[in-house]
Amino acid sequence: MAKMLKVTLTKSTIGASPKQKKVVQALGLKKLHQTVELEDCPAARGAVEKVAHLVTLEEQ
Repeated sequence: MAKMLKVTLTKSTIGASPKQKKVVQALGLKKLHQTVELEDCPAARGAVEKVAHLVTLEEQ
């Protein structure tokens, strides 16, 4: 089974750049405190790094 990443939106995207808002949306996050599970791959890791100040990351 592949490793999974649990990503939670902890801060609002109000005031974030449009590019950062699109990254959050591409991760599948819409509301505060919403959590999604993503497969641990370089693309997902890169997206999370771009918005690291808005999300929290848990490895499973």
